[in-house]
Amino acid sequence: MPLYEYVCSKCGFRFELLRPISQSSDEASCPRCQNSAERVLSTFTPLSKGGNGVTTSLVGNPCSGCSTTSCDSCSL
Repeated sequence: MPLYEYVCSKCGFRFELLRPISQSSDEASCPRCQNSAERVLSTFTPLSKGGNGVTTSLVGNPCSGCSTTSCDSCSL
């Protein structure tokens, strides 16, 4: 079952819903304020944990606003 990502049109809260493909275009409500939410393109970053226990991105810098190469301290 696919996991869809949404963003609330009022408060900007991002959330995910696990839904069958048959419900992919159904409306979604924000779990925080119950307003309508828009489905957004989901992205992912493949990560690897090295022998030293540090998690790093396998594709370079995973966040456009982030200058670190380690995701251990990421606040996202």
